[in-house]
Amino acid sequence: MGTWKVGQEHIIDITGLSHEASGVGRVEGRVVFVPETIPGDRVKVRLVHLKERLGYGELIEILVASTDRRRQNCPHAFECGGCQLQHMDYDAQLRWKRQQVADAMERIGKLDAQVRPTLGMDQPYHYRNKAQLPLGKRQGELVMGFFRKGSHDIVDLHICEIQHPLITKLAFAVKRSVQDLSIEPYDEVNHSGVLRHAVIRVSFSEEKLMLILVTRTSDLPAKDELIERLTKDVPELVSVAHNVNPNVTNVILGRESKVIWGERYLMDSIGHLRYAISPGSFFQVNPIQTKVLYDLVREGMQLSGCETIFDLYCGAGTIGLYLASEVKEVIGVETFAAAVEDARYNAELNGIQVAKFHVGKAEDILPKLTNKHETIDGAILDPPRKGCDSSLLETLVTSKVTQICYVSCNPSTLARDLRYFYENGYAIGPVQPVDMFPWTRHVECVVSMSRVKG
Repeated sequence: MGTWKVGQEHIIDITGLSHEASGVGRVEGRVVFVPETIPGDRVKVRLVHLKERLGYGELIEILVASTDRRRQNCPHAFECGGCQLQHMDYDAQLRWKRQQVADAMERIGKLDAQVRPTLGMDQPYHYRNKAQLPLGKRQGELVMGFFRKGSHDIVDLHICEIQHPLITKLAFAVKRSVQDLSIEPYDEVNHSGVLRHAVIRVSFSEEKLMLILVTRTSDLPAKDELIERLTKDVPELVSVAHNVNPNVTNVILGRESKVIWGERYLMDSIGHLRYAISPGSFFQVNPIQTKVLYDLVREGMQLSGCETIFDLYCGAGTIGLYLASEVKEVIGVETFAAAVEDARYNAELNGIQVAKFHVGKAEDILPKLTNKHETIDGAILDPPRKGCDSSLLETLVTSKVTQICYVSCNPSTLARDLRYFYENGYAIGPVQPVDMFPWTRHVECVVSMSRVKG
């Protein structure tokens, strides 16, 4: 077929969205993925990369716009890799995210699960409490912002619709000071220069800021003058840390961060608890929706106050501590020692004495802990995108855990793991999607399970 060639132009109707949030259409029966389009668009596209049965196109012109299309507010919408759906009506995003979850349950999990409507935000803007901003040079000029989608080309930041305004305020102050003090940004190609990233965290409850400066070198030039300028320009800044990362790597932070000015922790609140956030802490980036998420976990666990609950992949212990007042004991397990230190400190900070935390892999630690408990009343799972380790799933099933609440950031691995629980005697409750990341393709889910046989 002569029209299936790179460079050919076609008019196609967009009928779906891929899990990467590219529009899906067809040319001569073959699937074509087109970024920046949504279902309902009729568009002219140019084929740019082809395989035998599918291809990728670039948008040339929107001939008929979808009724769900909106004018994006962000000038970086199609440059920056952060948001994929700035051009899609928010209610339509919520419907699509629900459908993504439902499709995963059906196709991957082979489950007839109830998937509820996605819980969105009343004001889906400025919700992020953390930004990781690379620095570099373009034509001799300092640039600082976000990586362009699929590249390490830095999009110079002017505005961001999804991060807290104080983050943008501090980002501009950092850029001005780095320029004025002639601190060399990192050159990724030659692995030279000094300043690699500015990582900024904000406390929503206290409106205070923490800055982590990541350098290639062990020395931070003009450190004292830089701090003096930043604290004068941004009085909300209460903590500055220095992290050294000398490696040729895509990983942002090096092994250790040292606070070089101000407070050791940034303090923030979720519901009735206060949390201490250290430079390397994991903390949910949307604190408003985090409370929604944690309340769903609490409801799903149906606690009576007598349970021993295992919080697996616990991070800084935020979920387990949130439930601590309603259980007999919380036992958290996490691979990162620094996160466990934060969890223990957060327990102390909130006067919680029923929580214990262990360092190690959940699949290794859990069998040892289950030997000390005749029954496990409940387990909370909040794994990374790859889902739960198979040996952990097996241990939970053989331990006959009464109830399990699974928090997931990946519908595909969630569906896979739910299938395992279903085949091993668990009833799967309704799946509740939560929009933790408006304007992006990502969706979080909460689902509770109860043991019904075996």
